[in-house]
This record gives sequence, structure tokens and C-alpha cells, in this order.
Amino acid sequence: MKKKIHAISCLRREYIKGKLCRKDLPNNPIILFENWLTQACEYNLPDPTAMTIATVDKNNRPYQRVVLLKHYDTNSMVFYTNLNSRKAIHLLHNPQISLHFLWHFLERQLMILGEVEKLSTIEVLKYFQSRPRESQISTWASNQSCNISSRDILEEKFVLIKNKFKKSDIPLPDFWGGFKVKFNTMEFWQGGKYRLHDRFLYEKHNDIWDINRLAP
Repeated sequence: MKKKIHAISCLRREYIKGKLCRKDLPNNPIILFENWLTQACEYNLPDPTAMTIATVDKNNRPYQRVVLLKHYDTNSMVFYTNLNSRKAIHLLHNPQISLHFLWHFLERQLMILGEVEKLSTIEVLKYFQSRPRESQISTWASNQSCNISSRDILEEKFVLIKNKFKKSDIPLPDFWGGFKVKFNTMEFWQGGKYRLHDRFLYEKHNDIWDINRLAP
């Protein structure tokens, strides 16, 4: 075990794929985010829209999980989930949230802070109807975050729902929805040689973005 731990401690590489300069930064961080996301897609990175979201429960214990970004604009980012899930319950209790994108191949990461608000039923329905039929069925089949005794139960319920709606459209479950993250902080990280990374913090004050470089 000690040898394995020692081997892990020696794993490292230099980050040499890019840099961030203050003079090149846009005044609005969403422009830089869009550039980074576009490049992640162009490089065919797996799941370029995957983001870790962090919430806290009523006892202030932090939880993290990965979801997919489904929409963004100049002020917000959107994801969808079961409204009975652990993360949804946390957010209904405390709307503060942190998002984190990791584009490891490009040696980049982005941390975002904000506050959520629930999407309207119209917004949720529009996205739900655009999902693959099997994904719509799985939404009905999974009582997200609840204990189940086996995978067989989940698969049997999937088949049951599939047969139930075999000749009709899949209706929107009343327990499924989405959240819009109204962000006010973005921190961009670009890996640098000798661990001299570039970090820039955008913070919004009175609709103006302040930009500061942080030590790595």
C-alpha cells in the first residue's frame, strides 16, 4: 500500500498548452466561456458541457455531482433534474450553487457561483419534448435519489412505462423540472508551466464585471 501511495504522489505533468493575459480578456466573462466551450467542442472532448454542481443540505454538508449544461445566455446557465432529487431539495432550501467545468485536455477549468431559480413549466416542457423518447421514459421510471433494492426493479419499471405510453407521446412528469443559475462570479483557470497557472476572477457589482488576477 505504501508503494502505491508513493507512486501516486509522483504522478505529475507540466501544463504547457496555453496562457491567459489580462489585456486579452473580454469585459464580459460569458464571451470567454463561450470561446472555451467552443474550443472544447472543436477538440471533440467527451462531454464538453459536463459540469459539477455543488449544493449543501440543511446541515450545511456539501454535495457534488455532474450534470449537463443545456442552455446559457449572458446572465444564466440552465440544467434539468428530478425535482424530488437530492440536489433539487437542497436548492429549494438554499438556492446558492457552485458550478465547475473541467476541460482537462485543454488544461482549463472554470468555477462559477450563483443563485438558482426554477424554470417555468413552459420552458421545461419545451426541453422535455426535445429529449430522446428513451430519456423521457427513464425520467418516469426513476424516483431519483431514493433507495432501490436492485437494478431489475428500475429496468422493469422502464419497460412498464414504455408499454404504457406505447401509442402516445410521453407526458411531462410533474416532478421533473429545471433550474436557471443566475451567476455573479466566474473564475477562469489556465494551467501554466512550473505550476504558475493563470487565474482570473470576474465578480459582478451593479451590473459591472470587476476583473482581478489571482495567485495560482
